Amino acid sequence: MRGPLEGIRVLDFTWALAGPFATMQLADMGAEVVMVEHPQTHEKERGFGPYYEGISTFFFSPNRGKKGIAVDLKTEAGKEVIRRLAGQADVLVENFRPGTMDRLGLGYAALREVNPRLIYAALSGFGQTGPYSHLPAVDAVAQAMGGTMSLNGYRDGPPLRVGVSIGDMVGGLYLALGILAALRARDVTGEGQLLDVALMEAQMALCENAIVRHSAFGEAPTRQGSRHPLVAPFGPFETKDGWIVIANVKEWELFCALIGRDDLAVDERFATNRGRLEHVEELERELNAALREKTTDEWFAVLEPANVCSIGKVNSIADLFDDPHVAARGMLVDIPLPYGLPGSLKLPNSPIHLSKTPTVVGNPMPEHGGDTDDVLARWIGLSADEIGELRAAGVIK
Repeated sequence: MRGPLEGIRVLDFTWALAGPFATMQLADMGAEVVMVEHPQTHEKERGFGPYYEGISTFFFSPNRGKKGIAVDLKTEAGKEVIRRLAGQADVLVENFRPGTMDRLGLGYAALREVNPRLIYAALSGFGQTGPYSHLPAVDAVAQAMGGTMSLNGYRDGPPLRVGVSIGDMVGGLYLALGILAALRARDVTGEGQLLDVALMEAQMALCENAIVRHSAFGEAPTRQGSRHPLVAPFGPFETKDGWIVIANVKEWELFCALIGRDDLAVDERFATNRGRLEHVEELERELNAALREKTTDEWFAVLEPANVCSIGKVNSIADLFDDPHVAARGMLVDIPLPYGLPGSLKLPNSPIHLSKTPTVVGNPMPEHGGDTDDVLARWIGLSADEIGELRAAGVIK
């Protein structure tokens, strides 16, 4: 099998990051994902910059391994093409504002009549129902409204957006997970269904510990920087040549001895985890002073064999390109450029390692409309003449 989803057909109306990140998961697992774009979309309109060889790197990354067709949904002929494609699809995915596809006559109710087995997956900022459903949302809005932004940053500073687009990507991951669940349910019932995932709610799911603490104890969790609300020490500490994360110290006295600070083991302020939390600023000052005495690699050589705590180097993105573990796991993969352009770009491989049906990552992003003829012929049996007539009328590219 070419991945565990081989044979699954996905009609993809997603754009920006959240939706494409979801359908990328399906493509990585072997599904045939066909992106639908407008025939007149210019290459630089497909995604933000920076551009490499005229290609949007923003678009290139989450759209690998997909096919592309170009259909004008404002024409009746174009809508009919989509209805016929939906009749042959297993999954349709869209991340427009709620109501957009309904106004085109291509919403779930309409397409369910065409294909009762269709799984219609809709991703939006706030869901298909509720008082916020009409509002647009981007990554930062999702992080803000879902609670995660209130927990990120320093206690005396402003809320901070997480440095990667978790508002978009976590929503995309939940959408992909929901699609897999719906496919499994269809195996049992024979019927498709509507899947409704909201970016705000995906962020709320990440706040599980903060939410249960508020529910149980009336706490108002807030920003802690890199600290943990329940454990100290916890977070990055400066070394002679970089940063190292120290967390979950299991044997405090041994840890203090290994870093050459036996005095901290007998300091009453730091004798217990509760004391370390209450005096966390003084604790961090002492640990930073101690850990600056050696390089990150030297501390690894001291602390890792002792199994006294969890440790990790704070890698830069450039560090990942030279990391032997990343290389051994094959977690950076070369993806060729489209349109016959020379060269390739490295992207993260799928972190899902299946022993029998491994993921397949290696094909480039779709060329704009590059697979229109192939998909229309294979999925709905259009002849070359019929495809030519649609193209001459401007319905497809």
